[in-house]
Amino acid sequence: MEAAAGGKRAYSIIVPTYNERLNVALIVYLIFKHLPDVNFEIIIVDDGSPDGTQDIVKQLQEVYGEDRVLLRARPRKLGLGTAYLHGLKHASGEFVVIMDADLSHHPKYLPSFIRKQKETGADVVTGTRYVKNGGVHGWNLMRKLTSRGANVLAQTLLQPGASDLTGSFRLYKRDVLEDLISSCVSKGYVFQMEMIVRATRKGYHIEEVPITFVDRVFGISKLGISWVKPCNRELL
Repeated sequence: MEAAAGGKRAYSIIVPTYNERLNVALIVYLIFKHLPDVNFEIIIVDDGSPDGTQDIVKQLQEVYGEDRVLLRARPRKLGLGTAYLHGLKHASGEFVVIMDADLSHHPKYLPSFIRKQKETGADVVTGTRYVKNGGVHGWNLMRKLTSRGANVLAQTLLQPGASDLTGSFRLYKRDVLEDLISSCVSKGYVFQMEMIVRATRKGYHIEEVPITFVDRVFGISKLGISWVKPCNRELL
């Protein structure tokens, strides 16, 4: 897929990474697999991973091209919100997708995000676990109840206009994302909640698509240590 005039892409997919050597090649492969006719670029924002993540990304650039897979590294972990901002500075797309590298956000849903935006003209399309055909795979009952309870409480207090506040699999119009990031003051995982609440307060049009969130497959969770799990054929 050739870039538009001036080297611009229609969609920029920002993927923050830290110690994702075991996942980054698979997530890139799956994005290309599920978006065969879409004009996009992938921007990997790596926060100085010591495990060789950047070396893998450089190999991926040899396969897919440096114009399709961009490595925009930072020297150390500087926070999720600033990672999106850093990636946005290098993005050429009219629309920006943010997603995790650990395969909890399956690229098979990307066509649904793009289709929903085209059909509705939405400013933000967010993936949700809490509607029909959405869900979570790999969590125990306590974790599911904790997540669901936190979302119910936040819904009651904040009235955000979206069913899944803590999700981080989203598509934004570029100018909307720029506006929201510049307004946010939170860091870490509260950042995602603030983004969607501010989008509602500013009157932006938000749509949702159901997704199944899959607990990380390989490596270490950003929230703590998790067991390494065998690769599931369903990922492919």
